[in-house]
Amino acid sequence: MEPKPSQSRPWLVVLIFLSFAVTLYTLYLLFPEVSTDEKLHLKYPRNLEDAKQLGRVLSKYKENNYTVVLCSVVVVYIFLQSFAIPGSIFLTILSGYLFPFYVALLLVCTCSATGAAICYTISMLIGRAAIFYLFPERITKWQEDLSQHKDNFLNYMIFLRVTPIVPNWLINIASPVLDVPLAPFFWGTFLGVAPPSFLYIQAGSTLEQMTHTSVAWSWTSVAMLTGSAILSLAPILLKKKVKAD
Repeated sequence: MEPKPSQSRPWLVVLIFLSFAVTLYTLYLLFPEVSTDEKLHLKYPRNLEDAKQLGRVLSKYKENNYTVVLCSVVVVYIFLQSFAIPGSIFLTILSGYLFPFYVALLLVCTCSATGAAICYTISMLIGRAAIFYLFPERITKWQEDLSQHKDNFLNYMIFLRVTPIVPNWLINIASPVLDVPLAPFFWGTFLGVAPPSFLYIQAGSTLEQMTHTSVAWSWTSVAMLTGSAILSLAPILLKKKVKAD
């Protein structure tokens, strides 16, 4: 269905951003007093060295300020995902360094799905009407094509998240434009990011020894992701086989 230009709500995007800003500032105020040198490293990591430095600071204060440290990682992670800002991979590794494996995995899957859902909402609020205006016939055609697979949206979303075929930020922005419902989008993201996150969280437990992010990858990890991708499409292939018989 074609949206009306009046449906654009840019002020809501500003409100979302301000909500994140207020929450992050509150957590900053709640964080224990740190030295001047440590304060330099209280920023979201842009590379592996930033992640190591931040990990050392957070690890030092985590025992007595667990809730503040956990909430800080969660809010920053969701913020990066919501506004398609690079850096979440380093927070995934950092989570593996700071928290027990299953806590880190649940944190990453939840934050990824929540941040993606907010990005989805932002795209729907400010981008959907504009894209329809620019490419009405093409978008309508894509929507019609996708509607034929609506029963399999969850499986396709899991597949897209497991595999690097399409960048995650593009999936987040394009999904509301193409009328992908929010529920399969959210749960497909939650389940789909688990396999690759598993690898980075596991690698994060040895963060101090890491020299580059590619150490998380091996033939075993590639085989695991390939198997996860095939498994995500298996129900669709089974349905087709049943119908064909």
